Amino acid sequence: MATDPGYSSGPSAGGGVLILVSTPIGNMSDLSPRASSTLETADIVLAEDTRRSSRLAGMRGRLVSYNDHNAAGRLPLIAERLSAGDTIALVTDAGMPGISDPCFRAVRMALECGARVEVVPGPSAALTALVASGLPPDRFFFEGFLPHKPGPRAARLREMALYPHTIIIFVGPHHAVRILSDILEILGDRQACLAREMTKLHEEYIRGTVSSILSIVSARPPKGEITLVVAGAVRVRRAGGGAGPDAGCDGEESGDAAEDAAIHSD
Repeated sequence: MATDPGYSSGPSAGGGVLILVSTPIGNMSDLSPRASSTLETADIVLAEDTRRSSRLAGMRGRLVSYNDHNAAGRLPLIAERLSAGDTIALVTDAGMPGISDPCFRAVRMALECGARVEVVPGPSAALTALVASGLPPDRFFFEGFLPHKPGPRAARLREMALYPHTIIIFVGPHHAVRILSDILEILGDRQACLAREMTKLHEEYIRGTVSSILSIVSARPPKGEITLVVAGAVRVRRAGGGAGPDAGCDGEESGDAAEDAAIHSD
């Protein structure tokens, strides 16, 4: 059976390597020694925001912008440099590359070129917020950013209404009130945690029901990037012994039982 060259895991034909480097989500002390060394020795560094990434410790390689707007145009450069045997480091604005950014396209190009792909792991806003939220972390669904337009956003939330797992959503500070309002209307008043400025001086976790968090951010608009963690749907016992899915968070059953409810309900 023929193999897909896009998923080749063998050694690089040209000796090139693409290294995905996780960077701090706030506290610059979280940059690992390996990450700093990689940024210092790479031939070029692909960065979502070159001005922001230029402040990273150890940065010595040539910075090249790589973001949603120019990713397609950068792919030939990536292929050329990897084929020449260069080491390319790739960083996002903060956290692990490949989460809500075009890193995936660079990885596919590297694999199609027969290059090696490595990862320098490190900080992640999604996982940091999840484990600090107090909500079940064993099974979760990462949504990333919701659609900006109200109609598509509402449609996406309706699709998520019966998900039994904890949900992680990235939220821009200016959209927090309207997204929380949509969640309250469509998913119900679940338990949630709004995490902002994680690992920074003004780090804050606001835990409670969606309505209580909405009340707080409406009175005091948040600053900084936000990661919102929302409880999944649960199955509650109804009067008469019946059971059915519910968008709340205080039900008697969750996990697999909630998943069964989501699968079998119409």
